[in-house]
Amino acid sequence: MVRGKTQMRRIENATSRQVTFSKRRNGLLKKAFELSVLCDAEVALIIFSPRSKLYEFASSSMKDTIERYRGHVKEIRTENSPCPEDVQHMRQLAAGMAKQIELLEVAKRKLLGEGMGSTTIDELLQIEQRLEKSVCIVRARKMHVYNEQVEQLKAKYQLQAIEESVEGVENFIVSENDDTSDVETELFIGQPKRRIKKGRHKRLM
Repeated sequence: MVRGKTQMRRIENATSRQVTFSKRRNGLLKKAFELSVLCDAEVALIIFSPRSKLYEFASSSMKDTIERYRGHVKEIRTENSPCPEDVQHMRQLAAGMAKQIELLEVAKRKLLGEGMGSTTIDELLQIEQRLEKSVCIVRARKMHVYNEQVEQLKAKYQLQAIEESVEGVENFIVSENDDTSDVETELFIGQPKRRIKKGRHKRLM
């Protein structure tokens, strides 16, 4: 009989839940024992039942294994925690970046014509030069985009003209075929009739 797949959710029936707990607890304890023996691993297993009853297994000493675990976790936390020198360095970098952001914000406001009450004549000249340079760049970009759009329109119109020419030629060919199909032809069977010249006809008369 094929065993059905068990859904991983809480078993509502109390009796079935207790039976399943007992079976799986014993299986888990057995697997922990086999792992410690076969692989020479230090294993510690702690289980509390729904009624707070304790079940445990330890390949050596439960207390020693727990202390070893705590020491290992402490070492990992110490390795991952930054040292004071790194923290100080990161703080200095953050402060420097904040200062640069503040200076950029001030420069941006001045370029927009804001906060210029304490601006010197040299700073005003520099701002003017930057604005003129920016205007030149914007105009150059505008002309480039404009030329691209003009070229695209030219290509579009050329393609449309070619399509119209091809369509006109096709219509002309169709009309010519229709005209030639209306010509009547006669089919003669036998030898063609000979034409009698007028002079010969007079002599016979």
